[in-house]
Amino acid sequence: MNNPADTSYRLFIGGEWVDGIEGRTLESRCPANGELLSTFVDAGAEDVDRAVQAARKAYENWKDVCAADRAAMLMEIAALIDAHGDHLAEIESLDTGKAIREPSWIDIPFGADQFRYMAGAVRTEEGRAVMIDQTTLSLVLREPIGVVGLIVPWNFPFALATWKLAPALAAGNTVVIKPSSETSLSLLELTKLMEQVLPPGVVNVVTGRGSTTGGSVLTHEGIRKISFTGSTEVGLTVARAAADRIIPATLELGGKSANIFFPDCNWKKAVEGAALGILFNVGQVCCAGSRVFVHEDIYDRFLADCVEAFENVILGMPWDIGTQMGCLANEAQLKKVLEYVQIGRKEGANVACGGYRVTDGDFAKGFFVKPTILADVDNGMRVAREEIFGPVVCFIKFKTEEDVIRMANESIYGLTGGVWTQDINRALRVSRAVETGRMWVNCYNLLPAHAPFGGYKQSGIGRENHIMVLDAYSQQKNIMISLSEELMGAY
Repeated sequence: MNNPADTSYRLFIGGEWVDGIEGRTLESRCPANGELLSTFVDAGAEDVDRAVQAARKAYENWKDVCAADRAAMLMEIAALIDAHGDHLAEIESLDTGKAIREPSWIDIPFGADQFRYMAGAVRTEEGRAVMIDQTTLSLVLREPIGVVGLIVPWNFPFALATWKLAPALAAGNTVVIKPSSETSLSLLELTKLMEQVLPPGVVNVVTGRGSTTGGSVLTHEGIRKISFTGSTEVGLTVARAAADRIIPATLELGGKSANIFFPDCNWKKAVEGAALGILFNVGQVCCAGSRVFVHEDIYDRFLADCVEAFENVILGMPWDIGTQMGCLANEAQLKKVLEYVQIGRKEGANVACGGYRVTDGDFAKGFFVKPTILADVDNGMRVAREEIFGPVVCFIKFKTEEDVIRMANESIYGLTGGVWTQDINRALRVSRAVETGRMWVNCYNLLPAHAPFGGYKQSGIGRENHIMVLDAYSQQKNIMISLSEELMGAY
């Protein structure tokens, strides 16, 4: 294994790489073999305060930089990501355990596209002017919020950092961003690139534990907005912290998405779609299609073909180009996934394939799990209701369109879903009826920059991506102008 990471990383505050005040550090190890990749700072409250103060100082100038100039800088960052794409993909693969093909094809290029898209989107802003009546003019202007706190999860540390950074910067805010303590390296490498483009203090990076560093970001009085991606449980804590200070929060949280297959689906594409829905990123995806609903007329055949497809997936070391699925990102997630397989067994599910840790040969020290199908699942089982966050999918049989819509909506979550059918009217009926922020039709896990992404119910508040995300990082100011020279005659 070639390790391209630096031996150690410091905090990035005010345009400089600095040590943590308390001197604490954390280790980053490759989840595929346990080898040490690097160390980084475990920041404390004083470090976060330094970062917020630097961001506040930079904001005084950054907020007045015109949209065209901000857009030009975002385009420069995108070009640098492209130029260093192989290096970034290698870092991401080693730090998270995902197969190298995924960050090479998806995470890194899609991250660059976020900056390109937002560079274009912010230049379309024209404001609004309305004549309220013959003598009153109303102007509506977009203004930045100020210093925003961005908290990024461990499953897509690079991609989701770009989802937040690009619109926050495009809208004219300055940033304090905290990556997960499990997977901090790719954001730190991205910061080296942003450092070449952005003025000092516009982006500040604090690494460390969620409970301490993250908690300090949440509660700092200088943070004017929070954007968080992670579990629904932690999302509740974030929402409460934002509510305590009456600041806006964008929350992209958990999911238990329904991937629905009707008898007239494009068969081969549908089988691939069931696999893609749960095996992408080793199933550690908030929008994973973890509940596969299959019509009773095709259930047995579809299950058999999916079992064959799952068993043929090439499990391997994340850095090997031939690997189709890598390992889970950490030991805690491995234990959770295996526990849920046992829960499913006890509830009466049939483990049609997988369901165990792979430990032979090179896999001995890694967190590898075989792709798993739990068949004949009832929608009320825990494995069908709770987010597992691994390569484990529940197969559930349904009889009618109304039946599957009801079951799809029997969830506290509402992030995404999929429907597979050649009948466009049915596809639209189901898509509209399922209570979720996004529905894929005859596809799954497509995540372009120019399509809004976010959830209903306990899957979150607000949207990522698309031009509408600029509203989440902006304030709207109204200026009301009287064109009349006449008195109102009120006094």
